[in-house]
Amino acid sequence: ENPIAWYTTPIIQLDRSNDSIKNVIGVNQGSKYASLTDFFNPDGSYKLSPFLEDAFRSQVKNKFEKDYIEAHERVNLLWSFLQGDMLRIFPIKNHPNNKWVTSKEAVQENHFKGMDSVYTLQILPIYMQRLQEARQTGGYVKADEVVQGMINFQKKFGSEVMLSDKEVDVEVMYNKVDIFNRLYKYYLLAGVFMIFVVLYRIFRPNKVNKGVINFMKLTLVLLWIAHTLGLVARWYISGHAPWSDAYESMIYVAWATMFFGLAFGRKSDLTMASTAFVASMILWVAHLNWLDPTIANLQPVLDSYWLMIHVAVIVASYGPFALSMIIGLVALFLMIFTTKKNKKKLDLNIKELTVINEISLTVGLVMLTIGNFLGGQWANESWGRYWGWDPKETWALISIIIYAFVIHMRLVPGLRGKFAFNWASVLAFGSILMTYFGVNFYLTGLHSYASGDQIISYQFIVISLAVLLILGYLANRKYKRYYVKKAS
Repeated sequence: ENPIAWYTTPIIQLDRSNDSIKNVIGVNQGSKYASLTDFFNPDGSYKLSPFLEDAFRSQVKNKFEKDYIEAHERVNLLWSFLQGDMLRIFPIKNHPNNKWVTSKEAVQENHFKGMDSVYTLQILPIYMQRLQEARQTGGYVKADEVVQGMINFQKKFGSEVMLSDKEVDVEVMYNKVDIFNRLYKYYLLAGVFMIFVVLYRIFRPNKVNKGVINFMKLTLVLLWIAHTLGLVARWYISGHAPWSDAYESMIYVAWATMFFGLAFGRKSDLTMASTAFVASMILWVAHLNWLDPTIANLQPVLDSYWLMIHVAVIVASYGPFALSMIIGLVALFLMIFTTKKNKKKLDLNIKELTVINEISLTVGLVMLTIGNFLGGQWANESWGRYWGWDPKETWALISIIIYAFVIHMRLVPGLRGKFAFNWASVLAFGSILMTYFGVNFYLTGLHSYASGDQIISYQFIVISLAVLLILGYLANRKYKRYYVKKAS
């Protein structure tokens, strides 16, 4: 209604930790927001231009470069909105792509004829006038009539792509509930609590604990059902399978992980509890600021029947692999805490976890292999070739080879044993992380979501590997001491 007032209003959020942008645009260091005019010099030149050239050219962007790009995107968003470029509310009659335009585009591009042309030009000013009158009189009937007239115009020319009232209601409810953002907290609380109860029961058996564990199992099943309903709602709202971008694939991996945890953990309380913890961590990562949860339209290359099947199978395979990773870690920790007194009891739990681990790895490997072949079918449909040594394809093949080796380790005399298998299942998950995260965010290819956007530092990777090596050393020492039969 009054765009000019917003040019000088501090509405563009600034990163608190980046003083560089504040110095460049000339605002106080303590400022959390800047106005649109702060980003321009008196001669109209854009203050961020010199820094954006380097930021966009950089292959691996540091935090400051990403902050400049984000600030630039926010400036562009506000500018476009104030210019009226966001208000595409007029559908073009019989347009092959169902294009909608703004009032300005309707006039400049001559999309409408006769009274329709007059309507698109004058209706917004009329609405603003009625709105001002309504504020003074307190009666919004005439303003609402104008809105209804615009809705009727949209239904007349754009009904093919207009959302139904039910779809709008579902999306509003989906946004209010914010199910996936809540689920990671619920999964975490339920999983950690159940782990403590299960471990307490292992070391100090108590009949009361069984009822508590059954209650927690029911809680996890209900949370998984809520997770499923959230995916169904997102599918209904978007019109496509909810595993078509980085955020959606993450919440789908969490769903698949929990599904296999419930399936394989029916008689293994520790497996089910550990799975809930993993699912919570996956959902937590999905809601970090480098993933966009926005529901958007599919890119043309992704709008494929084979994509839905390929991604559903291959991404779901990450669930069993994540489950095997956490089962392997739990087994290693049980080995570390083994003593003469609890050896017999922990040995049963380690054997149980190892069996479930092998089943999980086998299911994951089968799904990953099938998904890879389905990916070839999709690639042939989209790009005219089944295999092109794209980084994603290559690392999927590497993961298949690694997990095939892990499953067949029992056939190699020197690599047999519960310790070697569980430790290998943990280390092998690194190939899945590289296939999923590394390729998408570090390498350039057809599957890259944000190539060059470094989300995890190399120092973190080195530290994680060092921790796993130390964990393996401690577990192996106890394993040799209590579980390996010494030659007489």
